[in-house]
Amino acid sequence: MRQPLVKFTASLILLVIVGWLLFIGRSLLIPLIIALVLWYIINSMSSALRHIPLLGTYLPRPLTILLALLAIFYVVGIVFNIVSVNLQQLAFDAPTYQGRLDEVLLKLAKQLNMEKTIQLSDIFPNFSLSAALGTGASVLTSLAGSSSLVFIYVLFMIFEAATFDKKLTALFENSGRIKLAFAIREEIGRRMRHYMGIKTAVSLVTGTLTYAITMAAGLPYAALFGFIAFLLNYIPTIGSLIAVVFPSLLSLVYFDTLTPFIAITLGLGAVQFTLGNLIEPRLMGTQLNISPLVIMISLSFWGALWGVIGMVLCVPLVVLCIIICAQFPASRPIAILLSGDGNVGDPINLEDQNQTRELT
Repeated sequence: MRQPLVKFTASLILLVIVGWLLFIGRSLLIPLIIALVLWYIINSMSSALRHIPLLGTYLPRPLTILLALLAIFYVVGIVFNIVSVNLQQLAFDAPTYQGRLDEVLLKLAKQLNMEKTIQLSDIFPNFSLSAALGTGASVLTSLAGSSSLVFIYVLFMIFEAATFDKKLTALFENSGRIKLAFAIREEIGRRMRHYMGIKTAVSLVTGTLTYAITMAAGLPYAALFGFIAFLLNYIPTIGSLIAVVFPSLLSLVYFDTLTPFIAITLGLGAVQFTLGNLIEPRLMGTQLNISPLVIMISLSFWGALWGVIGMVLCVPLVVLCIIICAQFPASRPIAILLSGDGNVGDPINLEDQNQTRELT
């Protein structure tokens, strides 16, 4: 009786310590995580470029890595400049829009013969436009401040990639464990490519359609709202809601009639519903298999630890945990609890992995 209690207590203490370390080390860990994502994207772009013949020959890997690296940071720089300019202008105009919103709510209260004036806090509790803009500005500022560190991390990851397999092999003495480690890494890479590829494609379409709808309606900051929709699409559930609420509220106070407000709200809502509830689940299939409750708990946990970046990364981190935990008998119950239907598949069969490599 005492031994299980001791193990549970030790596990709980370890979990608390790990959470505390993740929180106090977020200033170093977040740039590292961003660098890992960029490194993964650069490698994927490099592999794609190497399969494109140029002047009858294929580009060498160092050149494709350099081209992918320059392309990524060039695009990130352009997007950051556009978003920062729009965000600064919106912050400057925020008091004017706040006043107009109060006028709209006061007029609505009079038309409904209400004794008490409607306030924004009655519709969206604990919401503050200034606080929301401040949060967005702080995220951009922190990302800009850590950009040099991210760049250094990416460079060292590129240089270390050639020796990573040797290091991973040297970590284990048993050949079976070595094969299992490589098999787990391949499975993680396959699942992450599937998730990130589909999620990024859907996010790009969502951001582009959001930009097109707001631009066609004549709403300012269309580029900013498109970027927000792109980024928030990585955040489960609440991301889609926020991506619709922000431009809808602005259209309510920017235009003199309700027609643009209704058109923008319905248009953006239709985009989010169609892509998020119909198209994306079909493309994802059963690859994720995560419990919706686990997603919400993970969203709250990583959001509290790492803010917006943690919310964006919460789903990949849960997928990573399920894949690893499902391979070992001691941790397999954890994977089952995190999954959507309890089916986490059989542990990786090394013989099947070898046969797959031979066939491919």
